[in-house]
Amino acid sequence: MKYYIIAGEASGDLHGSDLINGLKQADPQAEIRAWGGDRMVANGATLVKHYKDAAVMGFVEVVRKLPEVLRNIRFCKRDIMAFRPDAVILIDYPGFNFRIARFAKKKGLKVFYYIAPKVWAWKERRVKRLQRDVDRLFIIFPFEQAYFKKWGIDAFYAGNPLVDTINERLKKAEPIAAFRQRNNLPGKPVIAVLPGSRRMEINYVLPRVTPLAERFPSYQFVVAGAPAIDRAVYEKHLRHTTFRLVENQTCELLSHAAAAIVASGTATLETALIGTPQTVCYGGNEISFQIAKRLVRIKFISLVNIIMNREVVRELVQHDLNTANLQAELQALLPNGNKRAAQLNDYAELRRCLGEQGAAKRIALAMTRELRTKSEA
Repeated sequence: MKYYIIAGEASGDLHGSDLINGLKQADPQAEIRAWGGDRMVANGATLVKHYKDAAVMGFVEVVRKLPEVLRNIRFCKRDIMAFRPDAVILIDYPGFNFRIARFAKKKGLKVFYYIAPKVWAWKERRVKRLQRDVDRLFIIFPFEQAYFKKWGIDAFYAGNPLVDTINERLKKAEPIAAFRQRNNLPGKPVIAVLPGSRRMEINYVLPRVTPLAERFPSYQFVVAGAPAIDRAVYEKHLRHTTFRLVENQTCELLSHAAAAIVASGTATLETALIGTPQTVCYGGNEISFQIAKRLVRIKFISLVNIIMNREVVRELVQHDLNTANLQAELQALLPNGNKRAAQLNDYAELRRCLGEQGAAKRIALAMTRELRTKSEA
């Protein structure tokens, strides 16, 4: 069968790559065309457009790039109809994917939504679009089952695929001595910095983090470079610091880090599953932040806290994101810090909440079964 997958950012590329593996096992003849990234390509998808050329975040940023966004939507619609897939699989990225869902549904194509848009956080009215335009919703957080059920949506939950992804990466991670040697890192213990996967986040976060080097001289700070971001974006902030940059080694970096500073997003959950104590940060365009602040319906921004429904990791957002607050949180999370043991215990509870391994395979199997049932009807 033929599958057309659309992911608009790094986390979608990660989840999409795992799903592709599952689809190829469930359907060995699968043809997959995708908007995504390097991971999806590595697992067998034909890439239409890389997410780094299409991703837009923030209200102001969307307005500025609206003509480009609309061109991408028109191109995507034409490409879908030329490919004529058995299913269009949408991964999060709601601003773009809701438009594609409506289009595909009207054209009589099967529409699967994998990883639900966070309608429980804001823009709850979008639930009606899911009801109208999506044939099956596949979710990855346990609390979403009850949420969507109250809207009459029979969402499919089979655990969280990050459990598999992290376990596999940890198995392949090299010893810390080899990691240091390969990246020319000194022998000091590591504090990992994950400043986000978009330029806006990176440009906001790094200037507030780099002064920490003087306050923790017995540690080295190592920044995880996002796959779609040029080194120059980081280097303009790190040029006159002792910070180091490593690329495409986020899991290894976190596994060897004593603590981490992590921009909100999927990376917060990855960090927790690896078992690295963290503080979460977010910041960006002030106008976009003020708009979002008035629209968001939940009290947390990190997936760790949202899933646990309480503060497991401290969140430093916009004006609270400053060097002094970061210093206090790191001191509490590093060895002998007063928050470290409690956070690690909470991580163990989080892992139990997310279920057993094999989620992406179970989801892929459910998708192929539904398509075969349709074709046989």
